[in-house]
Amino acid sequence: MVTRPREQARGLAARIEAEGGAALVYPAMEIDDVSDPAAERAIEQLQAYDLAIFVSPTAVQKALPLVRSRREWPAGLRAAAVGAASRRELERHGIKAVVSPEEGADSEALLALPELGNVSGKRVIIFRGVGGRELLGDTLAKRGAKVDYAACYRRSPPRGDFRPLAKAWAQGGVDALTCSSSAGLENLLRALGEPAGTWLSATPVFVPHERIAQAARRLGAREIRVCGPGDEQTVRELVAYFQAP
Repeated sequence: MVTRPREQARGLAARIEAEGGAALVYPAMEIDDVSDPAAERAIEQLQAYDLAIFVSPTAVQKALPLVRSRREWPAGLRAAAVGAASRRELERHGIKAVVSPEEGADSEALLALPELGNVSGKRVIIFRGVGGRELLGDTLAKRGAKVDYAACYRRSPPRGDFRPLAKAWAQGGVDALTCSSSAGLENLLRALGEPAGTWLSATPVFVPHERIAQAARRLGAREIRVCGPGDEQTVRELVAYFQAP
């Protein structure tokens, strides 16, 4: 089962099927556009910032078209990304020399980089979804940066029909679950109802990092594999799991 938002699920689903698996794509959250006056003001003044941080590939996909519809990307503005997938998305949009961790794909990994250690007096804009984690901005502010947020999308509960998934899972038709968001996993269980907790406890769950693993344990998962942030790592762990004697 692939639970990522539909825009992000295609790559992982294709890799799973290339390895002979069947990808059941059931997005556990929707990505909706949002109008944020603060984001619009920040874009108009983008040249005044020293660093622009993108918290996810979705943040890149939603923010950069907004920027490009209003102005050119400032030549002196450095970009940073929470993880390799966000960095690749920035590079695909023509943004080079992106600051991002080689390992890990969360705020903690980005904050550990030397480039984000000495930010006193710097102006930082963080492109994110509505209601995202505060750790990144709070930590940079404690280090002396002036931090602004630009919300460019909203995460919403899934709107799809989960009855076919419930039937398949109840009949043993789900062999593994991939999850990239603790909120998404909560949405999934809520959409499926009470029996989903029992199904989750009997299904191996593949997640990108330990923070989501902790949420999965709290929600009742018993067998969890921490794969790393990319599609390739997830599929590699899936293949290794099912090929194990």
